[in-house]
Amino acid sequence: MTIIQLEYLLAVANCGSFSMAAEHCFVTQPSLSMQVKALEEELGVVLLDRSKKPVIPTEAGAVVLERARETLKAYNCIREAVAELKGETAGKLRLGVIPTIAPYLLHKFIPAFVRDFPKVELEISEMITSEIVTALKRDRIDAALVASGTCGEGIQEQELFNDRFFAYVSPENPLYERQNIRIEEIDLKDLVILSAGNCMRDQIIELCQAKREMPSHFSFESGSLDTLMRIVDCTACLTIIPEMAIEFIPAERRDRVKTLAKGATSRKIAVAVRRTYVKGSIIRALTDTIMAHAAPGKS
Repeated sequence: MTIIQLEYLLAVANCGSFSMAAEHCFVTQPSLSMQVKALEEELGVVLLDRSKKPVIPTEAGAVVLERARETLKAYNCIREAVAELKGETAGKLRLGVIPTIAPYLLHKFIPAFVRDFPKVELEISEMITSEIVTALKRDRIDAALVASGTCGEGIQEQELFNDRFFAYVSPENPLYERQNIRIEEIDLKDLVILSAGNCMRDQIIELCQAKREMPSHFSFESGSLDTLMRIVDCTACLTIIPEMAIEFIPAERRDRVKTLAKGATSRKIAVAVRRTYVKGSIIRALTDTIMAHAAPGKS
């Protein structure tokens, strides 16, 4: 039994197929299949039900996978502990980022992180919050950049900074002449929002429900804040955007950005990890770099 065999077994269980697992592990499918088969022969049990799509663990496989996760975590802890003793920050960091953060934040800290920590292999995936929670719990990613308070039990969050919400209002909307807007002044029929699965959508709906019920139908929803703003530009609608998006709005459209009444709401940007996470030194390096280069007021 080898670490490689356990890693390949876990990859198949996580990915649900041998081909996807091989791609994830950067090996050929025959090589990965051979290692998993060798592990099964050594243990004398079938670990994966290959007749199912996706592939699922057998009863014995579930037991082995639970122990494999513990073993791989201990293995990674050893490597990290030795790296720290040597004064190194090294290894792979698999990072998930929600779509309402990724376009506005990643470019600010990635160059500095790559420069300052050349022995860290950074692997980034854009995911909605539910995908991030699943990926963290199944060890597909090590950490994630999320809106604080959205990941639920079993996930530990470290808050980084506050990100206020603003209204982005069409010149044809009655609220365009206002510089400060109260939530109760918004006609919800004019509000375009993010599509289901985006945690910021849930925050906006919760914010509006605090005042009154939301209508049962929205005329337009999108997974992209930029798309929502483009819809606002050509209609009489409005939308809600985070502060980090404002600097990317062209100067000629900045007049469409309106503050929401004090205390209206904001979100806190956080780094999320499993409560039993490893790679602590790398994640500390990540949070320090974000705060130094991407927090509000940093250029």
